Amino acid sequence: MTATLSRSVPITRAPRRRRPRSRAAAWAAVAVIGFFGLAPIYWLVVTAFTPDERAFTFPPSLVPTEITFDHFARLAENEQLFGYLVNSVVVSVVTAFLSVLVSAYMAYAFSKFRYRGRKSLMHLVLASQLFPQALLLVTLYAVFSATGLLGSYGALILSFTTFTLPLCVWMLKGIFDTVPSTLMEAAAIDGASRWRTLHQIALPLAAPGLVAAGLFAFVRAWNDFIFALTLTDPDRQTLPPGLVHTYLGEFQTAWPDLMAASFVVSLPVIAAFMFLQRYLVGGLTAGAVKG
Repeated sequence: MTATLSRSVPITRAPRRRRPRSRAAAWAAVAVIGFFGLAPIYWLVVTAFTPDERAFTFPPSLVPTEITFDHFARLAENEQLFGYLVNSVVVSVVTAFLSVLVSAYMAYAFSKFRYRGRKSLMHLVLASQLFPQALLLVTLYAVFSATGLLGSYGALILSFTTFTLPLCVWMLKGIFDTVPSTLMEAAAIDGASRWRTLHQIALPLAAPGLVAAGLFAFVRAWNDFIFALTLTDPDRQTLPPGLVHTYLGEFQTAWPDLMAASFVVSLPVIAAFMFLQRYLVGGLTAGAVKG
C-alpha cells in the first residue's frame, strides 16, 4: 500500500537557480554591447561642445575641459541647413503617412479576407525585401528621369514608401490577426459595411501598430543618404546629404560643426521615440501572439 502511494505521487524538482557566473557573464555582455552602442553618441556630444582648437588634439580628451556653444550658434545662422530640415520633415512625414495608409489596407486584406492567390501575394511582398535597395537605385533613377519626377520630392517619397511597405504590411497583418473575427461578424450583423468595420473597429484596435509602422517609415526617410543624394536636386535634398555638402570639403572637414548639426538633427527622432515609446512597444509585440 505504501509503495503504491509513493509511486503515484509525482516528484517535483526545485527550479535550478542561475549561477553567479552566468549572471556576471550576461551583465558583462550587456555592458560591452552598451559601450559600443553609446560610445559614438558620447563622443559626438563631446565633440559638438569642444572648441575648434582643442577638437584635434592628440591624445584626445575623453572629458572636455572647455565647453563652447559657438558651433550651435553658427548652426542657427545657417539658413541653408534650415532648408534641408524643411525638406526632411516634408519627405519623412509624407512617407510615413503613405506607408501607414497603404500598408493598413493591404494588411487588412491579407488578414481578414480569403481569396485565390493570397499567400502568393504575401510571399511576393516579403520576397521584395531580399533585394538590396542600393541595387535598385539605377533603375529608379531611369524611371524617374523618364517620368519627369527626378529631382522632386515625389521621387524620394515614392522610393521610401516602396521600401517601407513590406515590413509595415507584415507588422500590421500580425496585429490584424489578433483582432477577433467575431467583432467583424457582429458589426456585419448590425448592418455595418466592410468599409465602416475597417475604420471604426479594426483600425482603432490596431492603433499601436499604426504608430509603430509610421515611426519606422519616418525614421527610414529621415536617415537615408544615398537616395536623397541621387534622386533630388540640391535645393530639395534632405539633411544627411545636406550636412555632408555643408561641412565636408576637399581640404578641410569641420568636425565640431558637423557633430553639433548631427546632435540637433537626432533630437526630433529621439523625442518621437520617447513620446511614442508605449505605442511602439505595443505595436511591435501585439502581433507576436495571435488571438
